[in-house]
Amino acid sequence: MIDPYTLPDDLPAPVDDGAADHLSGLALPDVPVPATDGRRVSLARLSGRTVVYAYPRTGRPGEPSLVDDWDLIPGARGCTPEACGFRDHHAELAAAGAAVLGLSTQDGAYQRELVERLGLPFAILSDERLTLTRALRLPSFEAAGQTLLRRLTLIARDGCIEHAFYPVFPPDRHAFEVLAWLRAHPS
Repeated sequence: MIDPYTLPDDLPAPVDDGAADHLSGLALPDVPVPATDGRRVSLARLSGRTVVYAYPRTGRPGEPSLVDDWDLIPGARGCTPEACGFRDHHAELAAAGAAVLGLSTQDGAYQRELVERLGLPFAILSDERLTLTRALRLPSFEAAGQTLLRRLTLIARDGCIEHAFYPVFPPDRHAFEVLAWLRAHPS
């Protein structure tokens, strides 16, 4: 069993394959998706700045990985440490003028368990039907018959993507990277 809270030292780093090059400056589509707090959220309708960090899938303690070679897929491992980073820096991100949302293709029940277990102070969006993923042409990959998002983070402002971080590595330090960017680019 893999401990989802820690990262191995030899984790392969993802490379920038250009799959997110089209995102910066893009108007967000009006595609509502369910959130763990019971809302349906359309990123196009959010005002102000929102950090949307997208990730493949979180693991649960004591459960096996989705596939045996999960750790060998560049960028796959690290969703739980990344979520913990955004949780731990949440107050600082808010002070820098940004709300936070997570995004994955996992179902809402799985995500609600994660929010509760990790004590996340923000909602996670479920794009289980891939409507937002397809509308934005988000980078994704297939594993065990599932379409999963490649790890990326969008800084959205008033319905547009202001900045895209891709690829994201290492995931456990990414929230601090986003915070530094927000501080360097005040709204």
